[in-house]
Amino acid sequence: MLKIGYRTVKTAIGTAGAIALAQSLRLENFASAGIITLLCIQVTKKKSLQTARARFVAGLVGLLFSFFFFEGLRYHPLSIGLLLLFFIPTTVALKVTEGIATSAVIILHVYMAKAMTWSLVYNEVMLMIIGIGIALLVNMYMPSVEKDLKEYQRIVEDLFRIIFKEIVHYLRTNESLWDGKEIALASDTLKRAKALALQNIENHFLRNEDYYYRYFRMRERQFEIIERMLPLISSMTYTVEQRNMIADFIDELSDAIHPGNTADRFIRQLEEMKKQFQQMPLPKTREEFEERAALLHFVKEMEQYLIIKSQL
Repeated sequence: MLKIGYRTVKTAIGTAGAIALAQSLRLENFASAGIITLLCIQVTKKKSLQTARARFVAGLVGLLFSFFFFEGLRYHPLSIGLLLLFFIPTTVALKVTEGIATSAVIILHVYMAKAMTWSLVYNEVMLMIIGIGIALLVNMYMPSVEKDLKEYQRIVEDLFRIIFKEIVHYLRTNESLWDGKEIALASDTLKRAKALALQNIENHFLRNEDYYYRYFRMRERQFEIIERMLPLISSMTYTVEQRNMIADFIDELSDAIHPGNTADRFIRQLEEMKKQFQQMPLPKTREEFEERAALLHFVKEMEQYLIIKSQL
């Protein structure tokens, strides 16, 4: 089934509108206004504004270069080559390389006219204003992605919950048939969610960072800790009392994974559990010592996991 996205619709409407407006003003090469609009439609509002600036500045520079190279030398294909030889590095220096394609259209209009007059300059500037202006206008509409971000949030939390439940199961039984697929799913989901959150920021001119971006960045840092903890857990084979205490703690924590801040409560619980560990008898065997050392390392990692959440 044919799927038409909102950006395609905006491009079609904007291009047609730019051509219609340029044609109604009786501008020469009016179809070029549509080309400029098409080139300026971007995925975010901020990107669209940056592209519009780059294309307008590059277009004005293109007109200036056209005057010097065509009027100063001659209207010849070699003049176009020589012009581009200097024009492209100039756009790089001005950081407006996105405007090269638009400027090329303007430069070729001047070349085809064989004479640079004030009416031609007016015509080309108006084509740029209409093309870029219409693109900015239609790009002001960006559909809300909050529903998608909330869904990513739910998926990430569900995956974290499953991972912690598997850790609990292993700590209590020393057995696991888990294939670990949630690890790969969590990694992929976090990447996509963070990219969408960043795109959402780019669609707000006065916003440099928002809740969802900070949230998914926080979960990303927590996920790095989870990836470090899993090999540590799988290396434990000797059953000690502390394992069940930690398993109960992780089990309770897994049921409390949500956007709200419960980290402070669990940090306090973790501190209490560490005090209980200190009051327990010292290990009697090498295996018990190694197991308890690994569990203590695990507790420290969990503490960092919770601190990251509390900072959100």
